[in-house]
Amino acid sequence: MSTGLIIALIVIVAVAVVAAALILLARRPQGGRTLRRRFGPEYDRAVAQHDGDARAAERDLAERVKRHGSLRERPLEPAARDEYAARWGAVQERFVDSPQEAVAEADRLVAELAGARGFPDGERYEEQLDALSVHHGHHLHGYRRVHQATYATTAGADGGTEELRASMVEARALFEELLAPVREDGRQDTAGTAPAAASVPDGRSHRAHVPSVLTRRHAKGS
Repeated sequence: MSTGLIIALIVIVAVAVVAAALILLARRPQGGRTLRRRFGPEYDRAVAQHDGDARAAERDLAERVKRHGSLRERPLEPAARDEYAARWGAVQERFVDSPQEAVAEADRLVAELAGARGFPDGERYEEQLDALSVHHGHHLHGYRRVHQATYATTAGADGGTEELRASMVEARALFEELLAPVREDGRQDTAGTAPAAASVPDGRSHRAHVPSVLTRRHAKGS
């Protein structure tokens, strides 16, 4: 084989390798941007869980999309939406006297609502989280916080009333998003996530917003 032919083959192989590398580099950022857009804070959490390995995190997130991306959320009847809104309002009112009990009930209520919308039930917490992260990744952190607070077993693991209040406020974002009506195309109607007014145990008209009990420092133990 002549020297000229060898050089030509080397050049061809080098060009092919460079071209393949450029294609991979062009594709990966696009996939990363798509996943980051879809998962929001969950993307950064996945990268941290994989010790900064973005490729491993993206493989994990892509696998979640593969498993749960086709899930279509079941709509709630208006009466069911009002009932969930009333129950959330009652939980927020209970926070004044029993912050820990209120947070535990909020955890159960979000899990129940997610199950009613077609996600895996709360008994399969990790699977439920994975599915929720695909469709509601931007508002999942609060649910994690109330769940962790619920199962904290020692006083040292308890962040106190302010930590519980903050977790409730964050969890409300996911709760309201799950409570939102579903449009005909199967997507959430995010233009109107606030539920209709509902009656709570004290007889007052109440919307599922954050009442003063979660925004002022007068809960017992604060």
